[in-house]
Amino acid sequence: MTESLEFSALLRLIDERSAAFRSAVAAAPGLDAPVPSCPEWTLFDLVRHLGTGQRWWAAIVAAGPAEAPPAKDAGEVPQGLETLLAWYAESNELLLSALREAGPERECWTWWSLGVSPANAWGVARRRVHEVLVHTYDAQLAAGTVKPMPADVAIDGVAEFLDTCNSTPAAWPHEAASIHYHATEGRSWLLTLDGTGAWPAPLTEDAAPASASATGTAEQLLLFLWGRLTMSDLKIEGDQQVFEQLIAWEPEE
Repeated sequence: MTESLEFSALLRLIDERSAAFRSAVAAAPGLDAPVPSCPEWTLFDLVRHLGTGQRWWAAIVAAGPAEAPPAKDAGEVPQGLETLLAWYAESNELLLSALREAGPERECWTWWSLGVSPANAWGVARRRVHEVLVHTYDAQLAAGTVKPMPADVAIDGVAEFLDTCNSTPAAWPHEAASIHYHATEGRSWLLTLDGTGAWPAPLTEDAAPASASATGTAEQLLLFLWGRLTMSDLKIEGDQQVFEQLIAWEPEE
């Protein structure tokens, strides 16, 4: 892992970012407002997605070690703004309660168990921080009130995405390559792609030259990794095709 936020800090961030998410939803012109960064979704769809996700991961953490996840909550989601926000707040508290009860080391099912991120409550908490962080950006975009992300949270967000989403023992199907990600705040990461899989690590001074690199603020890098920005929004150097191949890659493990 490239970062090591304390479990208590992750829980606090889930709560803080969820409050920002609810504020963005409340400031929007309506729940039928389109979400530009999530094509074909309305703001209602976004709240339902995130709230259902909080409830699902709460159930996953509460279940402990398992070969498969529990079914997602198929209950009714309220349609009105106030009741919907109350439902989301309840969803968020269910997750936080499950995480507090479990503690950071409790193992549980995760879809990233073969990668770098741990398959435990700490790993779930870290993933949910950044899920809420990015979806808060989506909600703010829909409301026309985009605010800067906290830089330290965005920095961890870049590392978390690489650890969780770009970390796999599935063989890279193209010529071996490496990518350097440079945040202007002073942090950099290496992603190695070869026959052993995809493996992230902090970038060291003695690292070999990259096949390709991307430079931007941590927020820009995070939004690029999550598909909210494109290569044109960053400073790209080297072989652009490597990024195109990585974006299109759907590894089978």
